[in-house]
Amino acid sequence: MEGSLKKFLIVFLLLNVLGHGHGQHCDFANNLVIGTEITGRDVQGKPEWNVQVVNNCTCAQSSIFLKCGDFKSLVAVDPSIFSKASGDQCIVNNGGPIPPNGVVKFSYVWDRPFILFPAASKVFC
Repeated sequence: MEGSLKKFLIVFLLLNVLGHGHGQHCDFANNLVIGTEITGRDVQGKPEWNVQVVNNCTCAQSSIFLKCGDFKSLVAVDPSIFSKASGDQCIVNNGGPIPPNGVVKFSYVWDRPFILFPAASKVFC
């Protein structure tokens, strides 16, 4: 009986690991990294900022929303990359997936950097 229980537990654990895949514990709060840096370039007297949204999860993430407050840019940002959604949220990559270790980049021009941080996403393993 003890041998059967061990075999059952081993099979159960194997199926559990294989069924869920690696990275099953990824989430937007811990696996999306947003970096903003000044480029050194000025446009109409205002600084340009580069933003990188990095998915450091081992799974793809889609429907990525960032808290973006009153985000504005003197120069238009490609809306398929980053755009206002509703309230204080913006959507990244038009809601499409960012692959594991993938990066989405965009630039904007404004007086100051906007503080962007993850609000929500869907993880697909």
